[in-house]
Amino acid sequence: MIDVNHQINAVRRRVGSRVLEAGEARTITISQSYDAELDDVWDACTNAERIPRWFMPVSGDLRLGGRFQLEGNAGGTVERCDPPKSFAATWEYGGEISWIEVRLTPESDGRTRFELEHIAHVDDERWAEFGPGAVGIGWDMGLVGLALHLSGAPDVTEEGAAWAMSEEGKTFVTLSSESWKDASIEAGTDAAEAKAAGDRCTAAYTATPEE
Repeated sequence: MIDVNHQINAVRRRVGSRVLEAGEARTITISQSYDAELDDVWDACTNAERIPRWFMPVSGDLRLGGRFQLEGNAGGTVERCDPPKSFAATWEYGGEISWIEVRLTPESDGRTRFELEHIAHVDDERWAEFGPGAVGIGWDMGLVGLALHLSGAPDVTEEGAAWAMSEEGKTFVTLSSESWKDASIEAGTDAAEAKAAGDRCTAAYTATPEE
């Protein structure tokens, strides 16, 4: 479906923290440059007709102050919108609230850099168990869908779900997990602890239903 190694290497990943009113939060940031104009990438990320073609079905009101719901996943409220450069929203799932910020930056030769930051108050034990890959791998998969969509693929979500459980998909998940482990170490996590968390995260994502 996609050149796994090329896609892994095309993405930048960063782990950090941010101080919020409720205290310190963990952050992961993921970005990729696409061969697409700024307005096209903005439309792909905000148009309710296009989002399901590369990410997942969405319902609700995709405007400032509006509520949205991704089918079988998170919902939230659009808290800030600055077309065609950025938007921010709550990310509400499993009774927990975190936040996402999407930033688009025009680059040379008509390219656009997509950057997403996910900010969350994460339980220290859960972070120690799985590390940033628990969230980061999912966003890595999202960027695969966006890459295919912007390259002209009509609808990649159904094919992508099957691909994720294929051997190639599992290889992608493993490499993504390794990359998030490296980003965690770069952020100051003990290397052995980061590797152990990354291994557990990889196993959780690649396990078959029978396991």
